[in-house]
Amino acid sequence: MASLQQILYQVNIHSVVGSTGVEISDLQIDSRNIKQGSCFIAVKGTLSDGHDYIDTAIGNGAVAIVCENMPVIINESIHYIIVENSAKAAGIMAHNFYGRVSEKITLTGVTGTNGKTTIATLLFKLFSSLGYKCGLLSTVQNQIGNNIIAATHTTPDAITLNHLLANMYDEGCSHVFMEVSSHALHQHRVEGLQFSGGIFSNITHDHLDYHKTFDEYIKVKKSFFDSLPATSFALSNADDKRGSIMLQNTKAKKYFYSLKGIADFKGKIIEDSLLGLELVINDLEVHFRMIGAFNAYNLLAVFGAAICMGEDKEKVLQILSNTEGAEGRFDYMVSLKEKITGIIDYAHTPDALLNVLATIKNLRHGTQKIITVVGCGGNRDRTKRPEMAEVACEYSDKIIFTSDNPRNEDPDQIIKEMEAGIPVTARKKCISITDRREAIKTAVTLAQKEDIILVAGKGHEKYQEINGVKKHFDDKEVLVEMFQLIDK
Repeated sequence: MASLQQILYQVNIHSVVGSTGVEISDLQIDSRNIKQGSCFIAVKGTLSDGHDYIDTAIGNGAVAIVCENMPVIINESIHYIIVENSAKAAGIMAHNFYGRVSEKITLTGVTGTNGKTTIATLLFKLFSSLGYKCGLLSTVQNQIGNNIIAATHTTPDAITLNHLLANMYDEGCSHVFMEVSSHALHQHRVEGLQFSGGIFSNITHDHLDYHKTFDEYIKVKKSFFDSLPATSFALSNADDKRGSIMLQNTKAKKYFYSLKGIADFKGKIIEDSLLGLELVINDLEVHFRMIGAFNAYNLLAVFGAAICMGEDKEKVLQILSNTEGAEGRFDYMVSLKEKITGIIDYAHTPDALLNVLATIKNLRHGTQKIITVVGCGGNRDRTKRPEMAEVACEYSDKIIFTSDNPRNEDPDQIIKEMEAGIPVTARKKCISITDRREAIKTAVTLAQKEDIILVAGKGHEKYQEINGVKKHFDDKEVLVEMFQLIDK
């Protein structure tokens, strides 16, 4: 329980009808979760408007309503708080309600198009190995020490997020590493949080179904660094052409990492193979178990962040050299008899797919062929579909277009939109198989001895969403099954 007045600290309030002295049992943005004594925050979402559910919330026991527009019918027993922006208010109120936990821990946010999950996960593993109890908030999973909690969004809603942070603090976590998505920034889910540091990985075309323009997408990502306090650090990828723009207006102390130029944290790839990466980082040569230039950037970001947080560089590199990345990020296996390499990767943007395929192309030898199985998600950015196909065609010897998570779209139509990106010269090496299981099976059937199969797009996901229904589907599980069949 807490008084409404305390919870409203730093919220931009327009007017109050009733009193702010009332005691509140909890905060909710979903009227279905309201109980006696709740405060309901009416947030305008992309699919529905919380203002339409104010009466439902009151009927379910809400004693206070935070909203942007006063309801036509006023209930005299209810306390109404009119605010400028309900979504912003939800973030600040949740931060207050749960004890302003972000000010008591070292909270590091990671944003960018690709690499967020790997960077956040590596930081979690690194600092856990350094002896800290840590929390992780990522696309793959949320974690409090050794306790794993399933993740439903890259960044949870403001109330869930602050509740999780409070649980992490109560469990003794001193450091928390979290992905900060563009959706979360735009929807003010991290409003009110005090970050000790922020990391920028890169930015490429994605989520244009939501942000509409690339400039808007960039602006939203940049807002994260604009809001960092002077006491924090801001670490950016100098090799991304927008890496310096991201930190233009930040108050935080600026740092950069690079594989190509002068930077605070400088790396150079000595060797990249299926055995791992050999890197020189700030004059120290280290072997890492991870593979690919994109992971060299991820490792540099993690190294840089750890140094910004005061850790010993040699100890950090020693631990990172034996650390594996996040699930579904360049996960690979080899069939016993034919020695076919199968790679599972979450690559679901043109740039991510290019990075993975370019890495595979550099790693292959002799007559090895690259067979790519790839699809695109439904109800998401349609502009990247032909681009994904074009990238796959450029770097693969055989391409199988298939269904990803079609959600509420027709999977065949999604594939047709991908096929629009196939160059005329590449049509003979492309086939389309809507059923994802059949597509993976076909890839294994087509593969010759020592060929390489990339199954891209879903990575760690253990489901396929078709017509709004999630059914169990695991790319790695299917690939292992198919390998077992050919190994009999």
